[in-house]
Amino acid sequence: SFITAAKDRGYDVVLFASPLAPHYIAKLESKLENVSFARVDSDTLDNLIKKEEEIPSKLSDEEKDKLKPIFEEVVNKEKFTVTFESMSESEAPIVITQPEFMRRMQDQQKMGGGAGMFGSFPEMYNLVVNANHPVVGSILKKQKDNKAKLAKQLTDLAMLSQGMLRGE
Repeated sequence: SFITAAKDRGYDVVLFASPLAPHYIAKLESKLENVSFARVDSDTLDNLIKKEEEIPSKLSDEEKDKLKPIFEEVVNKEKFTVTFESMSESEAPIVITQPEFMRRMQDQQKMGGGAGMFGSFPEMYNLVVNANHPVVGSILKKQKDNKAKLAKQLTDLAMLSQGMLRGE
């Protein structure tokens, strides 16, 4: 879904599926000037390549402050950082991303290429809540129990799209 969304926005997407891909990309970035690679799921599409235009948020800062603890309640705070971004209404209500730097370090560590003396890199994810999605705004109107249930359901759907759900 991330690849399709990136292509729909006009991004060039290259698929590197080899275990040596992180090393090859690092080599390319060091040799080529003004070229950098990023996974399409390493950030929201609007942040992959910074643009001048900014989408206004439908939620006020006060509403975001009310929603943030609801989402923090349904995820592991040590692994997830909850942030709000103004994205298109048609995009997913929640997107889970993993910072490019952390993913590259973990990939190289798996290949035996470093960080041994520094310890292992922890799993860290960004839980990006789409401040313009209608479902996210509707959470504020729900009763307390229903707020947490809906936040949990949206988070589970985002985790499912990333293959992060485990268990029954």
